[in-house]
Amino acid sequence: MIDSGTGRRVALGAVALAAALWMASGSASTLAGSTAASSDVARGEYLVTITGCNDCHTPFKMGPNGPEPDMSRMLSGHPENVPLEPLPQVDPAAAWNWGGHSVGNAFIGAFGVSVARNLTPDRETGLGAWSEAQFVKAIRTGQHLGIDSGRPILPPMPWPSYARMTDEDLHALWVYLRSIPAIRNAAPQSIPVPPPPAPAL
Repeated sequence: MIDSGTGRRVALGAVALAAALWMASGSASTLAGSTAASSDVARGEYLVTITGCNDCHTPFKMGPNGPEPDMSRMLSGHPENVPLEPLPQVDPAAAWNWGGHSVGNAFIGAFGVSVARNLTPDRETGLGAWSEAQFVKAIRTGQHLGIDSGRPILPPMPWPSYARMTDEDLHALWVYLRSIPAIRNAAPQSIPVPPPPAPAL
């Protein structure tokens, strides 16, 4: 027969064991979630690298071998303190009708003036206030801000190619862009050329 003291110790031991097992399972699931998130960040970084996001969204600086991305301003878009004016004139019918700004984040052509946006998670000037669904819709539809009334995303942003990414890849891109340092930089707005008037009937 077990005395009350021994019974109490056995009961307390069982409770402690159950708690330890519950905490271990929770830690395991947390670790699994953390590992998955880390994998998404790594995948997103890889995709940003191979798809050339820094080529347009990171300002360039002069390095020992010529212009190079200024990674201290990684993916922050056209610098707000670098004016776009004066804009060169573009003849849409000319053979040469496309050009770029010296910092590498603004372009002009028959489409208008295209300015690379801030992709960092800054809430006021970057993607910090966006939702993942909004980001995915912008890539899938080519509509700025991921809304139906948004202006078209202009060249040279290759959104039609990016739109073919899998849901998993776009999620990884989003997770990575949320993980990088937030940089406050209000890039100027793009200026699309108005569409031609509808033909008279």
